[in-house]
Amino acid sequence: MQAPLVVDLSRYLPGAFATRELQRLLGARVVRVEQPEGDPMRHTAAAWHDELNAGKESVVADLPGEAPFVQALLARADVVVESFRPGVASRLGVGPEHAGRGCVYCSITGFGLGDELEQTAGHDLNYLGWAGVLERTAPALPPVQAADLAAGALGAVTEILAALLRGDGGHVVVSMTHNASALAARSPVLTDGFACYSMYATADDRWLTVAALEPRFFVRLCELLDRAELAERQYDADQHSLKNQLQAAFRQRGLADWLALFRGEDVCVGPVASHAEASRFAAPAHGAPPALGEHTALWRAELGV
Repeated sequence: MQAPLVVDLSRYLPGAFATRELQRLLGARVVRVEQPEGDPMRHTAAAWHDELNAGKESVVADLPGEAPFVQALLARADVVVESFRPGVASRLGVGPEHAGRGCVYCSITGFGLGDELEQTAGHDLNYLGWAGVLERTAPALPPVQAADLAAGALGAVTEILAALLRGDGGHVVVSMTHNASALAARSPVLTDGFACYSMYATADDRWLTVAALEPRFFVRLCELLDRAELAERQYDADQHSLKNQLQAAFRQRGLADWLALFRGEDVCVGPVASHAEASRFAAPAHGAPPALGEHTALWRAELGV
């Protein structure tokens, strides 16, 4: 199977993450079309930009003036990803009507098409707020951009793969807000600070994650803490007192000691790892990120534009 050609017209996280996943899953050749000053993420989040765009290609086009060049590229594409507000891509001359027949053209939007908020500007935090995801955690900022990455990027990948499987191409639209609403927690146990689902400080001021939701896991955890009597209080109304007692127990040892004690035990406990400590879980790199416009001349020659 020939690697699909993916043209990425997007800016910031959602499109970059989505096309990185298509690169990983399908071996796609990804060509990013950047404005003359480049994707803003090159400057605002350089490390993330480099990670998500490793092994991709970059061409520069000043739209709408250079739309014919990009239209020639779109005519070759199997997949196009864009994240402008609805209608902007078409006004720039790179809308779904300019893509080739059979191409899957995916628009990642804030609110979809036809919603009264369709043209409202926003970013991840706004979409999560509209979707009700932040109700139980505000004003704390979410540590992961769930609207951008899960609702937007992975939502786009799902729609694109489904369209490729059907083989009918067409225009698919992803709403980050609508998709994020499906991610909002429906259980207070997961958001309201229940003792069996919380984080605890250790003696060396590191943190443990405890997610012992099932009674058998919580029973074993309490046994290993030498506080077996606490297990029967797992879902009592007074979670504050139970949490304080568990916190006092966890303060008795450092992180490494707790991890050694819990190794091999069914207790659903882990560390709050640093980014460096978690690097072994990172997706493998696909090479170096492209310099801005590095492949423009190559594609102009290829397309004769």
